Amino acid sequence: MAEAWRTWAYIGINSFGGPAGQIAVMHRVIVDDKQWLDEKRFLHALNFCMLLPGPEAMQLAVYMGWLLNGIRGAAVAGALFVLPGLFVIAVLAGVYSAYGNVSWIAALLFGIQAAVVAIVVQALVRVANRSLRTSFLASLATASFLTVFIFGLAFPVVVIVALIVGWLVGRRAPAVLGLHSQNDDDIDEISEPQAHRARLAGFAALVLWLLPLAVLAVGWGVDNLFTQQAWLFSKTAVISFGGAYAALAYVAQQAVQQYGWVEPRDMVAGLGLAETTPGPLVLVMPFIGYVSAYRLGDELGLPPALAGVIGLSVTAWVTFLPSFGFVLLGAPSVERLRHNRRVAGALAAVTACVVGVMADLGIWFAQNVFFRELTEVEAGPIDMLRPVWTSVDGFAVVVAVASGLLLFGARWGILRVLGAAAAGGLGLWLLGLVSL
Repeated sequence: MAEAWRTWAYIGINSFGGPAGQIAVMHRVIVDDKQWLDEKRFLHALNFCMLLPGPEAMQLAVYMGWLLNGIRGAAVAGALFVLPGLFVIAVLAGVYSAYGNVSWIAALLFGIQAAVVAIVVQALVRVANRSLRTSFLASLATASFLTVFIFGLAFPVVVIVALIVGWLVGRRAPAVLGLHSQNDDDIDEISEPQAHRARLAGFAALVLWLLPLAVLAVGWGVDNLFTQQAWLFSKTAVISFGGAYAALAYVAQQAVQQYGWVEPRDMVAGLGLAETTPGPLVLVMPFIGYVSAYRLGDELGLPPALAGVIGLSVTAWVTFLPSFGFVLLGAPSVERLRHNRRVAGALAAVTACVVGVMADLGIWFAQNVFFRELTEVEAGPIDMLRPVWTSVDGFAVVVAVASGLLLFGARWGILRVLGAAAAGGLGLWLLGLVSL
């Protein structure tokens, strides 16, 4: 366990670059360097975690921690994967909330927000290339985009429809989903006592996940901000198939448009800052929890910083704890799930729809970064935002395009691009070309 503590702490501190980079770090350390698991077992665990809602890289850490050191190992691996980044994002959220309107910090954020548009496009291209293997899946992605972008359909509805479609089609016509026959291979078996302990621990994690929601609702009422945060981010944890970008689309829809806790620029800044921290990208959720509570601190009768810390803590708890429950409850049955065509079909369909949701998120970000004014178009079932073209911010477009060239052309890493974009925003402000 002492070696496990050191290893997972190292992985947690060095897990930059989004899910792909984080999974690559775990593979190098666990499979190549330590040789604690072989390639087949690692990929088997990854396939299972891809089936689950929530951050797949964190869930992979929990799964491997359980496989190597039991329940205690799962707790250590998952916690150390999240806590370093959570501490950093807490500091960044505090600085953003207190000093985000200071001109030179706002200039840095201006550059970061513009770069985020290019980063989302890069993520969209990567997921689309990996996921849209057939014309049917491409059609699902297109339909998902249109229903969300034009008609404002809620993300959970898209997920449910995709699950049903994939479940049915995966059984009857798996080829249209890019599924092929799978041969059973040698999979390490787990003992029944080990499976029983895992399920008990998973059930306990789910109870602990929901306990604060009940306490907040009884103690402070259902209309209290912290109760509403716990409820929103608990729902997000359940329906966030497809990783942080898909979850962020739903949170933006709720936190900005329905509750009015934060502004679009806060969502964009949160994603940009989360990209600079180690750990899962969904750390943007605790960031939003802090910022929204900080701004409403006076209404809550609390000092803003204390309200922010409580909001961040509540959000982090209900965002990450479900992943422990999902992994530990499902891990004993993972072998059966791996070879189930209906489950594989449902996953393929949901992933395709996530591509459409990510496209909608990219446009939403671009509109809010590139334009100072947006108008809402409502006509029958149509419910969408349209930019006021005369309000375009040319310098934001230039920074975003330059960031895209660095990502796609020069093959720069995300952290390097964000640093260059932040420096560019600061330079534009120093030259007096942008006013913030």
